[in-house]
Amino acid sequence: MKKSWRAEKLDRLGSSIFAEVSGWKREAVAAGLNVIDLSIGSPDQPPAPEVRQALADAALRPDAYAYPGTKGSRGYLSKVAAWMAYRFGVEVNPETELLSLMGTQDGLGHLALSLCNPGDIAMIPNPGYPVYAAGLAVAGVEPYLMPLREERGYLPDFDAIPDEVWRSAKFMLLNYPSNPLSAVADLAFYEHAVAAAKRHGVLIVHDLAYSEMAFDGFRPPSILQVEGAQDVAVEFHSMSKSFNLAGGRIGFVAGNAEAVSAMTELKGNIDFGVFLPVQEAAIAALERDMTGTVAPVDGLYERRRDLFLSALEAEGWIVPKPKATMFVWAKLPPMRWEMAEPWNSRRISREMLARQGVAVIPGDAFGSEGEGYVRIALVEDEAKLLEAAQRIGRFIRGE
Repeated sequence: MKKSWRAEKLDRLGSSIFAEVSGWKREAVAAGLNVIDLSIGSPDQPPAPEVRQALADAALRPDAYAYPGTKGSRGYLSKVAAWMAYRFGVEVNPETELLSLMGTQDGLGHLALSLCNPGDIAMIPNPGYPVYAAGLAVAGVEPYLMPLREERGYLPDFDAIPDEVWRSAKFMLLNYPSNPLSAVADLAFYEHAVAAAKRHGVLIVHDLAYSEMAFDGFRPPSILQVEGAQDVAVEFHSMSKSFNLAGGRIGFVAGNAEAVSAMTELKGNIDFGVFLPVQEAAIAALERDMTGTVAPVDGLYERRRDLFLSALEAEGWIVPKPKATMFVWAKLPPMRWEMAEPWNSRRISREMLARQGVAVIPGDAFGSEGEGYVRIALVEDEAKLLEAAQRIGRFIRGE
């Protein structure tokens, strides 16, 4: 009798929307379309020259190819601690309150495995980035979905969470600036979150991957700025978006020592850490940022936001300006032609790609509350964004 070589827990993951959209893109290319890809949030710019030089110099050293160590190099963790103090005024101990990661997705994917037992509950946002739910599924942890809606500024309503959930949950996951929503939160929100976490004995996990990508003068705070937050919170940071090191796969988690220790213990049994030359590149990126003399990446995306949304408005699709991230979270456009079946997020996303060659992600891929929206990534140059807006206009008109 043939045994199945596929774990049943994989059924809980669902299909990867990014793999699905990749299939749509292949079909569009095969049909002769020149695809403008606004689906994946991968920066289209390289790291700064001095960051690339640091990576190249380190890669040529003969001692660079040993196992780097799970925790992270002393130089990298010390520089991270210095940057947290520079950027947020937050003091973290490199020995006990920091862990290097192969990007935040690595840490978030392993989070529940290190903090929870099968059958535990964790509170996650809906809509939310897919790895949040995937990490719970692999660990056998039950999700409690917190609805994030436009009328509340896409912030969770802590008072609406049942007492039984607060009593049972191991952690609550927050993400501001948000992917996919591009929503932001202020320090008062985090003060409220920390107070609720302390009342109920719940760990707050904050995904701050977009800390350096905010607009109109807004500077996203860290939850660790709240007094006493390190008693009940950890925070994930990424070098991918802020410093264009997406392919380097490096980030870190900071905060509560017990939670950081648990993650370190788990990852010590899984991997040997981030390639040392990549850590050297990250050090160079942080040092460069701390000079205060270089232009941050948010200016680029703010210009793209303004140009693209103005072009969309000219085509008849009015979308509010996001305050942060490289994404636009947009209600479905006002379609001027009908299909046999009603329009929804997935149908519009697929038809837009098939007919006009513009790839976006359907909102329902991020959770049930995402139906009725699409996520658009501002990861092409201005000329292509203008062309994408014009193609979208033709799609809306049914041309």
